Order: sequence, then structure tokens, then C-alpha cells
Amino acid sequence: MYAANLPGVRIDREAYLRKTLARTCSAEQVERAVRESPAAAGIPAEVLEKAANDSIRYEAGKVSALSAAAGLPGLLFLPATVPADLAQYFGHMLRIAQKLAYLYSWPDLFSGEDDLDDATKGVLTLFLGVMFGTHSANVAVGKLAKAISEQLVKQLPRKALTQGVVYPVVKKVAAYLGVQMTKQTFAKSVSKAVPVIGAVVSGGLTLATYLPMAKRLKNHLSGLELATGAQADAGDVIDVEGFEDVEGLEDLADFEDAAGPGTEPGTELGTAPVAGPGTGLVARIPRPWKRSQPNAEPNAGPDSGPEEPAGSR
Repeated sequence: MYAANLPGVRIDREAYLRKTLARTCSAEQVERAVRESPAAAGIPAEVLEKAANDSIRYEAGKVSALSAAAGLPGLLFLPATVPADLAQYFGHMLRIAQKLAYLYSWPDLFSGEDDLDDATKGVLTLFLGVMFGTHSANVAVGKLAKAISEQLVKQLPRKALTQGVVYPVVKKVAAYLGVQMTKQTFAKSVSKAVPVIGAVVSGGLTLATYLPMAKRLKNHLSGLELATGAQADAGDVIDVEGFEDVEGLEDLADFEDAAGPGTEPGTELGTAPVAGPGTGLVARIPRPWKRSQPNAEPNAGPDSGPEEPAGSR
């Protein structure tokens, strides 16, 4: 919340889309993208990808430069420079999360109030979870995007983010982010210990972590139905107000996935993602093929059932 309330962290959706899309799109496309969404305006995927990459490079350059500046004073100033650097780091993560969300057709993430409401905090937490590689955040963001796409709504499904089964997922992701913030604090403290040299190390470390995380979120958001403009059959439409009953979300709250950056983004529900190197943690994923079959033959051979996917043990 502190990072989100820093000056300049909140992105004005309309202003950002107008400025970014005006370079390559017609005035009619820009107006419809602002009024509805870039997907509804028919903006080509390659245009959105270039705009996303430009925004990522811009934000990565800013966050790395500020991190390097915080590393100049050295060891004596660590109690002041590390918290400030961590705040601006997460502030820039929130900036790029908003920019990517707006490019890939998410509605305005803020309600217009001065303080963050619970729904906005929830969706930003899930976006950060995707950036850190948590599987349940990937699934929850995908379900939210599907609901928004099918209902053609222009606001966040706030009930789903504050009451339904998505909310426990948000809390679990938030707890995992707390662990990651502790690791970031330690890493930044070490990188800033030596004056001047610490500036180079700190800036390089920030760039090395920020870029892949931003690209992970971009890759995930760009592949969702909301970004591609795909429409589901009318029989599959989900009521946003009843979003807590969406099939497949009942198991999300049971995830223990603190998988690191090695987790494959976009892994589907019911599979076993691979944990990041050195994490020692594996998500507990529901596996429908492991459930007992009441009509199964008692003398069935070892090859009679569906083959268990690799990596599921």
C-alpha cells in the first residue's frame, strides 16, 4: 500500500492509452480503445507487444537508475536507503502491472478514490503474484479475465476479489509476497554495503530481476481471452456477481505454491508446475486423474489407467 501511494505510481488509463497508441494507431482505434478496450478496437497483437516492450524497458531503466543511486552512500546509510529502494522497486512493479493490464484490455484498476479499495489491492496482489511466478495467481488472474471478457464489463469483479474463493488466494499470494520482500531486503542490503561499487551491483541486481518478472506478466496477460478478444459460447457465460461459484476455483485456496521464477506461467489447473530452482517448494495441485474410479475393474493392469503426467509426483 505504501508503494501504491507513492507519487507517480498510479497510471491514468485513458492518458496512457492515448499517448501510447497514438503513435501507431488511427484516431478511431485510439478512441475505441479508450472507450472500450484495445481488443475491441482491433489493435494488432504486434502493436500491443511493441508498446508493452517499450513500457517495460522504460520502467526497467527508471527502477534500475534509482536503485543504483540508492547504492551510492554505502553501509552507513543502509537503514534509510534499503526501505526507500524497496518501496520504489515495488512502486515500479505496480506501474508496469497497470500499463500491461491496460494494454491487454483490463478495465481501470482504480475506483477513483484516494485510498486503495480491497478489490484493487486484490487484483494488484495477483498481478505481483504472476510476476513472482506463483501458479495460483496465474489461474486466478485467468479466471478473472475470462469473467470480464464474457460479461463485457468495464470494471473489476469486486465481489469476486473481496468475498468469493478468490479472496483466500489473494491472501495466500500476499503472504508469499511477504516472504519475497524479506529476501529482497536482504539482497538489497548486501548489494549496497560498499559505497559506489554498491551502486553498480544494486542497479544490476534490480535490472536482472525486474525485466524477467515484467515479461512474465506480459506473456500471461497477452494470452488471456480478454486480450485476444475471444468470446465464449453463450452457455458458458459466467455471472460476475456469482463468480465465487466458478468451477475450478474451489481448489485455489488450498494451493501452497511458493514456486519461484522457474514456474511456467499459465500452467493449467490440474497439472503439476515445476518449482523454481532452489525453492524446495512444490504447489499442491488437485489431480483429477488420481481420484478413485468406482467402476474400475479390480484386476486392471498397471497400464489400464491414464498415464500420470511427468513431474506430478
